[in-house]
Amino acid sequence: MSMKNDLSQRKAADIFHAVLKAIDPYWLIKERIDHIRSIYREGNYGKLYLISFGKAAYPMTKAVSDFADDLLTKGIMITKYGHVPEAGVSHKIEVFEAAHPVPDIQGVLATERVIGLLEKADSATLVVCLISGGGSALLVAPHKDISLAEKQQITQLLLKAGANIQELNTVRKHLSRIKGGRLAEIAYPARVLSLILSDVIGDPLDVIASGPTSPDQTTFQDALKVIKLHDLGDKIPEKASFILIRGAAGEIAETPKEGNPVFAWVQNIIVGSNKKAIETAKREAEGQGYQAAVISAELQGEARDAATWLARKAIEARRGLAGGSQGKICLISGGETTVTVRGNGMGGRNTELSLAFAQEIKGMKGITLLSAGTDGTDGPTDAAGAIVDGGTIEKAEAAGINPEDYLKNNDSYNFFKSAGGLFITGPTGTNVMDLQIILLD
Repeated sequence: MSMKNDLSQRKAADIFHAVLKAIDPYWLIKERIDHIRSIYREGNYGKLYLISFGKAAYPMTKAVSDFADDLLTKGIMITKYGHVPEAGVSHKIEVFEAAHPVPDIQGVLATERVIGLLEKADSATLVVCLISGGGSALLVAPHKDISLAEKQQITQLLLKAGANIQELNTVRKHLSRIKGGRLAEIAYPARVLSLILSDVIGDPLDVIASGPTSPDQTTFQDALKVIKLHDLGDKIPEKASFILIRGAAGEIAETPKEGNPVFAWVQNIIVGSNKKAIETAKREAEGQGYQAAVISAELQGEARDAATWLARKAIEARRGLAGGSQGKICLISGGETTVTVRGNGMGGRNTELSLAFAQEIKGMKGITLLSAGTDGTDGPTDAAGAIVDGGTIEKAEAAGINPEDYLKNNDSYNFFKSAGGLFITGPTGTNVMDLQIILLD
């Protein structure tokens, strides 16, 4: 790899780390402490319950613990395994770690504690919910007629079928006792303030963490459509299918909708999002002397298709540089792609996108891509994503590594582990989807 390529990779990483600093959940929640205090004081509340769940739950909880512990009556926090550092939070807060993206028994036990606490809430209670991506898997209370194992099976089937987050959560909400506005329903008549770190394109409140404190826009009928769309009708557990069919027939109560009185005292606020990440990346790139442009704030669909589209944009922009335009260019996109799993390899959407992109730009100089998840994890791996350039594929092939074999087997992580290029940050404590930074020199 040339020194110039190496420098571009370092610059891309610097931009990404600047983004992480700007979307640090600890400081995003600290900025809202005065708002929490004013609501508590003006409403003359006697109790404050804190419910925090998601991949960013720890830093969000830590901010409340550090700056509003005097108001706190009781709290419960649920986050992903390995996302709780040694430095603790207030003794008033119970801390749970559980599995993501497929829920486990620890998530169920922790959520039962949440439900038990919320059932004690009354009109003299302020409930502060700190919600971040991953919340759908971590805050888990399956419908009384299905088991955790069946819920796990449904989640795995949808993920492997390439269902997007909206589709996945539509089904989850209608097989849950707490999602789709039902948390607000349980807490009623308490006042509820939800501070939300969005990991969904467009920041739809009813989709982020399956919208536990938001009116649900979807129905049982919509959930059945998702199952049919991905041809899972004869694969999902019979009990789950029966619940959805009965719900669509009006035999089971729908999730609470707009206008339901349980939302009269609920306020949902987005405190951080992919949009903020993209804006920071653009500003940072410009500070490094690049002409920066946002080419998509809603990157979605199959990771390989997204890679082809991004490569085409990069090649077009590079032609402009070769044609004599001055300076350097940075193209930025954000969002969340999906992977339809057909092999049995190891990887995530960012490493798969990066590998497919590397194939598209094979042998081309002056193009560098960093694609990574802002949470520091990409699928079931320890990498956030990968960094590639025009020499990535040539270098791999020279070492006897066939990239096409790895791509066919959805084994992008092991490709980069062998060929080099894994981008590892460790858990970042935040989560606002993915970011792609393309540098053209």
